[in-house]
Amino acid sequence: MQLDSLYQTLRGEIAKVIFGQDALIDFALAGLFSSGHVLLEGPPGTAKTLLVRSIAAALAMDFRRVQMTPDLMPNDITGSAIYREDQHTFEFRRGPIFTNFLLADEVNRASARTQSAMLEAMQELSVTHDGVTHVLPQPFITFATENPIEQEGTYPLPLAQLDRFMFKLLIAYPGGTEEERVLREHHATGGRSNPAELGVMPVIQPGDLLTARDLIRQTFVREEVIGYVRRLLEGTRRDDSLSVGGSPRAGLMLLMAAKGLARFAGRDYVTPDDIQAAFKPTLRHRVVLSPSAELEGADVDDVLGYLLESIEVPR
Repeated sequence: MQLDSLYQTLRGEIAKVIFGQDALIDFALAGLFSSGHVLLEGPPGTAKTLLVRSIAAALAMDFRRVQMTPDLMPNDITGSAIYREDQHTFEFRRGPIFTNFLLADEVNRASARTQSAMLEAMQELSVTHDGVTHVLPQPFITFATENPIEQEGTYPLPLAQLDRFMFKLLIAYPGGTEEERVLREHHATGGRSNPAELGVMPVIQPGDLLTARDLIRQTFVREEVIGYVRRLLEGTRRDDSLSVGGSPRAGLMLLMAAKGLARFAGRDYVTPDDIQAAFKPTLRHRVVLSPSAELEGADVDDVLGYLLESIEVPR
């Protein structure tokens, strides 16, 4: 099956449950197909967890969910050693991170130590315990949800940990028509919809995902587009509204995201439009507003939007 057909098939399954969030679904799937972890931020009750569960239901892969709480310990996620009385030895008992698809729900309610342990495993794709390295299954991807940091009981993720996520996707309240559809079709469930019970079928095998990732890596990027990405990154570093700009890694993630969007559209090459579409989701959690911009009430997305408008686009 072609990647664009695979994408449409998966998208169709998710659309059985998630309404009016087309761009959100596109970038969630771009992260899935591009080997990138995804962070979802929005107020409670906006279907963050339901979106991830719907994607998981459409994947014929192992899925685990971890509810992040302040008392959660690192070993609760990565695993711990259990003493075997019959063998007089310690045996490593793998934690829930040993899966293909991990949902870390409300990640910013866990302590910094637990966040760090989980995110290190995401970066290294392995867990080291007592000097022994345990490799995570492949494919492996993490979707994490978080509430806005202004909410009580949240711990903001440090910038170095945020950088491990390919995208930060913002979920807002649905529009009037979409919200009425949610109320109409889900009122009998009391907001506790199970994607599998609503007809979401597993349509993606692990091999499909690995093949798709290889294909995305091969997508052609012309020199003018690479130069455009470089100018955008330089723009984030020179803008007085930002105290931290985009890194070379941010540029690589931006190109990978754009390649995924190009393949979804049935193209084997990246256009400047792909770069522009992926710019905010890829950069918004990797740049930091300057203190003066914060005092003026500036918004990161507004600054990034200004850069898109002011930097010359290649033909």
